Amino acid sequence: MKHLPFMTRMALLCGLGLGALPLAALATAAGFPTHPVTLVIPFPPGGATDVNGRVIAQRLGKELGQPVVIENRAGAGTVVGASYVSKAAPDGYTLLLSSGSTFTVNPAIRPNLPYDPVKSFEPIGIAGRVALILLANSEVPVQTVKQFVDYVKASPGKYAYGSYGTGTTAQFAGETMLHATGLKMTHVPYKGSAPAMTDLMGGQIPFSIDTVSAAIPQLKNGKIKAIALTTAKRSALLPDVPTFAESGYPGVDMDSWLLLAAPKGLPADVKAKLEKALAATIADPDTRAKLMGQGLEPAFSDAAASSELINRELPLMRAVAARANITAD
Repeated sequence: MKHLPFMTRMALLCGLGLGALPLAALATAAGFPTHPVTLVIPFPPGGATDVNGRVIAQRLGKELGQPVVIENRAGAGTVVGASYVSKAAPDGYTLLLSSGSTFTVNPAIRPNLPYDPVKSFEPIGIAGRVALILLANSEVPVQTVKQFVDYVKASPGKYAYGSYGTGTTAQFAGETMLHATGLKMTHVPYKGSAPAMTDLMGGQIPFSIDTVSAAIPQLKNGKIKAIALTTAKRSALLPDVPTFAESGYPGVDMDSWLLLAAPKGLPADVKAKLEKALAATIADPDTRAKLMGQGLEPAFSDAAASSELINRELPLMRAVAARANITAD
């Protein structure tokens, strides 16, 4: 083929479906990565996503053969960081590690996002999931889902539940729970898990929905109690705590997940290499142990399954937001 005239060679490439790819993309794909990769985390340093992201980045860099450097771009409920990555070159050197807040929650409550959750990103894979849990103050006379439903139903509108913020997955889980059970409760949003947990322990609120990772330290101290998980399956971190689904409410199925994504237009073989590297990262025993220690259940899902998750959750989140009148702050 190299002895053929240039135009003939190009025509043959086009016929094979290769001519449509930019030569720069072909060159990038062939040697990727040749320099450090930037991993944007749309949360402040020190938070759960940042801590887990640094664990993932360390091993991911080893799998790729180049350092993966964390860059925190927090603000507007992940919008700042997500928007930055959506506009970056789709060459695999700028990646985003974020939660469902970016891909399914923000689109449900923010009408004018500077990115599209489907059209702006190329999912690489799910790195892990964090279960959400209904908690109660230790003095509340409730131990099971049935007791909780009976207790709240006896006084409609009297009781409140707290969450770590308006428009968060915790509020969406709470509103899903109320819809499934037919209960009426007041949502009390806090600015983070810490103040919500403080008020729950102090009795200012009788119930809250939080992440399993935030709840475990206080559960061990006996300062609060676990009622049920809002996920379809039990958590490996709290295997003795039942789910709402087990208690007759299969419609309550919501958790938080961590997704690695790139800007749309990523070359297919770069995407495949990143996907393979992420799978190996999450399979690494030392990495898994570190993530579990931070409250993240390592659970790899490939690019196709990640796209399916986003497409499945988007209409569900929009329905919950419309039904419960959830809007961004």
